[in-house]
Amino acid sequence: MIVLAIDTAGVDCAAALYDSDKDSLLAKVSETIGRGHAEKLMAMIDQVLDAADLSMQAVQRVGVTIGPGSFTGIRVGLAAARGLALGLDVDIVGISTLQVMAAAYRQTAGANAVLSAIDAKRGEVYAQAFGGDGVPISEPQLLKADFAADLVRQDGLAVTGSAASLLLSGEPDDRPVHFPIDIVARLAAKAIVGDKPKPLYLRGPDAKPQTGFAVARM
Repeated sequence: MIVLAIDTAGVDCAAALYDSDKDSLLAKVSETIGRGHAEKLMAMIDQVLDAADLSMQAVQRVGVTIGPGSFTGIRVGLAAARGLALGLDVDIVGISTLQVMAAAYRQTAGANAVLSAIDAKRGEVYAQAFGGDGVPISEPQLLKADFAADLVRQDGLAVTGSAASLLLSGEPDDRPVHFPIDIVARLAAKAIVGDKPKPLYLRGPDAKPQTGFAVARM
């Protein structure tokens, strides 16, 4: 299966083509732009198609990051992914950025339970816990940073993501967070097709961070 992966949820604008039958990344392009995803994305998709020497009609599934992340960027990626999937009459799947970070962590650190955490500012974090097999053991939530830090200490979880320094040492890390597009593509190939993906917005206009966070024991 040829998967087209798209990421515009953060500072990067990225696209990749992945052949799941051969477990082969055919082509990828990623550029850290901060803003302006709408102006860049379709050209990047054309670039990966040209690099892989494939036409758009070869795409059999579209995967896209759904957040948490940039409000505007997420909408750009989802709109493009939905339009392409509709035009090609292929499946579309959404991949959370928290899942991407957990998978990237497993590539380097092995099969350990990990809390994916993104600094949401205002003393809050977007967070979700994953087992060593990559299966979620909690729901994605907006949490108070001090509560999440207590959770990490109590449950002995590793931490990955832009909020790792904040939770482990109390010091924020202002470096941009990246969601590797090759990992997005591989997760999209394995994802179960369900309802059409929607933005994963954990902070709405009136959202309140949770103080409870249930982590299932493996």
